[in-house]
Amino acid sequence: MSAPFRHECDVVVIGAGAAGIGAASALQVAGADVLVLEANHRAGGRAFTETHGRFPVDLGCGWLHSADDNPLVDIGGGLGLTIDRTVPPWQRTIPEDHFAGAEQRAFRAAQGAFYERLEAAAHEGADLPAADLLDQTSPWAPLIDAVSTYVNGCELAKLSAKDFDNYRDSEVNYRVVEGYGTLFARMAQNLPVVYGCVVEEIDHAGARMRIATSKGIIAARAAILCVSTNILSREIIRITPSLPDKLHAAAMLPLGIADKVFLSVERADLLPDNSRLFGRTDTRDTGAYHLRPFGRPLIEGYFGGDCARSLEQGGLVGFAAFAIDEICDMLGNDWRSRLKPLVASSWANEPHALGSYSHALPGHSDKRAVLAAPVNNRLFFAGEATHPHYFSTAHGAYDSGLRAAREAMAALRA
Repeated sequence: MSAPFRHECDVVVIGAGAAGIGAASALQVAGADVLVLEANHRAGGRAFTETHGRFPVDLGCGWLHSADDNPLVDIGGGLGLTIDRTVPPWQRTIPEDHFAGAEQRAFRAAQGAFYERLEAAAHEGADLPAADLLDQTSPWAPLIDAVSTYVNGCELAKLSAKDFDNYRDSEVNYRVVEGYGTLFARMAQNLPVVYGCVVEEIDHAGARMRIATSKGIIAARAAILCVSTNILSREIIRITPSLPDKLHAAAMLPLGIADKVFLSVERADLLPDNSRLFGRTDTRDTGAYHLRPFGRPLIEGYFGGDCARSLEQGGLVGFAAFAIDEICDMLGNDWRSRLKPLVASSWANEPHALGSYSHALPGHSDKRAVLAAPVNNRLFFAGEATHPHYFSTAHGAYDSGLRAAREAMAALRA
């Protein structure tokens, strides 16, 4: 339910995704008069769960990464949600007829060697394109690049090696059975969120912040901006006076594309539970397919980078046709009649996100700190792109919201 629109408050939080929910929750606990403005008619941002048939499916983020250092694990449990601790399929050797165990081990060895070269270069201070450190003569180079499109939303040529090395990953990964988006929807239930409220301009020139929205103008002592870098860099929300350093930082931290398609499966019992298939191993333009997640009669297909961007043009039909062709090439054409499209995401075309999660372009690993820095101690920035180590994750976004809330409260008390 949407909160009433008000024309004055202490702190305006712009965006009710993971960062905005984190910021608003902390501000509420601290006793601040806070109002959250959300352009969509739901909370969660790029965490979005829909129910199809009997099952919730995560169209956005779906994994509690670094789960042993992720506050959302305990929060989800405290809200009555079920945390699944099954080891993800990408961390196990999976029986695949077209990708033998020896080949999987060879791929992992090549991928590990690539990560070692990347780490060494980053520690020497180099901020190269990650592709420069990939052994292009390796038969596994295309698949390593394909994995980057799922992990980073972009190909290795567009990725800062130094930024990627800054990412912190404990390699412990859980899932929320009821859906990651469900977690954030529950977290937002007791927050003062005005839904369907599009922010048009943030004017920080006067004595008080002036926030122009589709529902009216709000005066506030401070504002926390929790929107995607693509929204910022394209100035879909105007900032007056303009902040060129922020716009440039956001442009150097663009959102890549990571999309999903879900297929229902007849005779799913013939597929291994909680398993995985790569569509192909000789090209980066391929999908990765999670078979029977949570034991459900579904296939969850992952696509990233330019491949996902191209498939978005065909919507669910295009994603499903591509996925079914790849799966049938692996499992046999008898499966074609057993696979039915359910739903696909299209994050590049989602108007209030315009992408999935950020990556730093080569030479610009320093821009996360630039984007995170407050302006005049009353305009604050949060979101996954501002986190130094947990960027591209929901818990990184949430943690950045807590950080921005602390900064805002310190400024209000000064």
